[in-house]
Amino acid sequence: MKIGLFFGSFNPIHIGHLIVANVMATTTDLEQVWFVVSPQNPFKKNKSLLHEFDRLDMVEKAIADNPKFKVTNIEFSMPKPSFTIDTLIRLQEKYPQHEFKLIIGGDNLAQFPNWKNHDKILEYFGLYVYPRPNSEPSDLENHPNVRLVKAPLLDISATFIRECLKNGQSISYMIPEAVEEFILRKKFYL
Repeated sequence: MKIGLFFGSFNPIHIGHLIVANVMATTTDLEQVWFVVSPQNPFKKNKSLLHEFDRLDMVEKAIADNPKFKVTNIEFSMPKPSFTIDTLIRLQEKYPQHEFKLIIGGDNLAQFPNWKNHDKILEYFGLYVYPRPNSEPSDLENHPNVRLVKAPLLDISATFIRECLKNGQSISYMIPEAVEEFILRKKFYL
């Protein structure tokens, strides 16, 4: 099976993530999209990061009704910060029957050469790239293992959602209802 891996902190998961994943699962040759919940991004230090199991629970609630979506906690047991190449290798070893592709936003493509072993990721896995606002052009756009995927240009951010929650404002329609209920019940991000 060909599987797209969508890495993120998902703090919280929102409709932007779900729309991109759905486009990948329905308009490309990817048969499933796996959400890889990252305990800590090597490029981000975030004091408002919820515990990894709470973020995993939110993703599970968000994708429960879609058989093309799965969530994995593979990085939870890996050294932190975990690097994408290490996770890709671990997944390939654990699931040798699958072919994995990395899903990234166009804003990450220009920075991709800064990633650990980016050349190995390109050679052995390849990238499926969705458009993001304010993306810089990249020489990698023409690489044979980079596939640009048409998707809606979404500028919904988890940071904005957390700010709304902190200020007592509605987050309806920005995140799935089940996730919103979970966040409000647990009093997250207040």
